[in-house]
Amino acid sequence: MDSGNDTETHSAPSESAASASLLPFPPSSLGEKKPSRKPSMVWDHYEKMENLDLHNPRYKCKYCGVDYACNSKYGTNTLLNHLNHHCKKYPYRVQDKKQKILTFGVQNESDGSNLFAIGFNKEACRLACAKMIILNELPFSFVEGRGFRMFCNVACPKFDPSSRRTIVRDIYALYLDEKLQLKNTFSLNCQRISLTTDTWTSIQNINYMSLTAHYIDSNWMLHKWILNFCVIPNHKGETIEKLIGNCLYEWGIERVFTITFDNASANNVAIEYIKRKLNNWKRCVLDGDHLHIRCCAHIVNLIVSERLREAHDFIASIRNAVRYVRSSPARLQKFKEYAAQEKIESNSLMFLDVSTRWNSTYLMLEAALKFQKAFERLEDDDGHYLSYFREDDGGRKKDLDHLILLIGTMLLFL
Repeated sequence: MDSGNDTETHSAPSESAASASLLPFPPSSLGEKKPSRKPSMVWDHYEKMENLDLHNPRYKCKYCGVDYACNSKYGTNTLLNHLNHHCKKYPYRVQDKKQKILTFGVQNESDGSNLFAIGFNKEACRLACAKMIILNELPFSFVEGRGFRMFCNVACPKFDPSSRRTIVRDIYALYLDEKLQLKNTFSLNCQRISLTTDTWTSIQNINYMSLTAHYIDSNWMLHKWILNFCVIPNHKGETIEKLIGNCLYEWGIERVFTITFDNASANNVAIEYIKRKLNNWKRCVLDGDHLHIRCCAHIVNLIVSERLREAHDFIASIRNAVRYVRSSPARLQKFKEYAAQEKIESNSLMFLDVSTRWNSTYLMLEAALKFQKAFERLEDDDGHYLSYFREDDGGRKKDLDHLILLIGTMLLFL
């Protein structure tokens, strides 16, 4: 046999075979990084526990402290389920809008507290906030205060407090709604209405007038509503009569029973105008002969003010004594000690009166009688006490014994 046939010959692979055995080049896109997913929001509410097994990490809830095992193969469903259903301190839980909460509340002032179910209502919360501003006489900026917003965030996280401009609009809308209801009450019922007016001048020298309606409903309940409160240029009868006439026309009030004014001659002009107007409407009782009711409180105020004017010097002495005691914390504390040593039992201390409010003057004088012995101790122990009166009263010293006796007699007329 030919030795050439027995010998294996190895030829080099062809170019096509070599190219077929090699792997193809990867596409250019495989060299780019895939965008990573955003971390779950659940991690904002958990913190990793330290000094534990690194292969089995545990995470603790930031609100209640409960911890759970969490691995990449488990996911975050357990952590989310805890926040949404089990954590009682989680403040951002989204509840079912139809779910209601049992609570105790008072529907009417005359009724006791009852148990009833309520649900979250944004409009009801805004209305309650507007009523709170009105009833408590709070400034509109109260709703923008940091403390109020912090309270709402804890008590009711779903309620977003309004701005001051929004609360103004809500209050005005509430006023218009209440006004419409009251006008409907006046138009549907046939009861007569008694009116009272009040005019005064503020310390800023601004004139005001208010008009109040009083009536009895079908259940014999007395109601009182302020119909108008406005600034007036003066206290003349012509000015008052126009304002009252416009107010009656605006509210649709025709059946007026009586009108109560202060005991001032300028009000007679307003009464004559209103009487003529009501007689034209044929709505007066007895042709308006008893339409004008003079305010008894104003008459008593004139009598008492005249009596106090006669005793001005004596009242000024008591006022100076009270002012001296309350001029510094040390004097007030010393006066309290004198009152305790004299065994004077009183829940209130001396206070200054308001010169235009004679009832506050009465209360000041009444308290002065209770603390008479404490004032005597103050006169004996404090040398500056008498000199205080010499400076303020032009060197006239008042005898406290006769002063208190005179004040006690004067109180019988108040």
